[in-house]
Amino acid sequence: MADHTSEKSAKAPAERGATKATKPRKATPKLQSGKAAKPTLLAGGNPQIGKAEGDAPVQAYIAAMPGWKSDIGRRLDAIIVRTVPGVHKAVKWNSPFYGIEGQGWFLSFHVFTRYVKVTFFRGTSLRPVPPGESKHKEVRYLDIYEDQFDEAQFAAWVKQASQLPGERL
Repeated sequence: MADHTSEKSAKAPAERGATKATKPRKATPKLQSGKAAKPTLLAGGNPQIGKAEGDAPVQAYIAAMPGWKSDIGRRLDAIIVRTVPGVHKAVKWNSPFYGIEGQGWFLSFHVFTRYVKVTFFRGTSLRPVPPGESKHKEVRYLDIYEDQFDEAQFAAWVKQASQLPGERL
């Protein structure tokens, strides 16, 4: 009878590294043409976009917003970029975030079934204070419905918010 113990122990260290189980990564769904599939819409129609920094993930989120909300997303983004040159962008928790690099985030927005909710992280410091209250002391919300968007007021809030200390998330 052959002694397999020494053979087994000699192979064990090499085999351990080669056979170590790793968690497979999820691939981005592809269409037959090779382009990425549209993101999944979560509850309320909110696009599921992976966490990432920069303009590209924010634009992917906006493009995936359903119906009239995509137009609102483009308008929000354009006003923010025009009002705060060099604004830093990211998608976190399936929401676009806007901030000043090194200073934190000043606002984000999120899609719901009937409206787009803009979050001002230091909203209580804005004048006038945005109408939507929060359980968080300084946060205020602006709910934008299809035919109700005051661009001038939004731009004024963006300017004010960008000059305040940002939220570190």
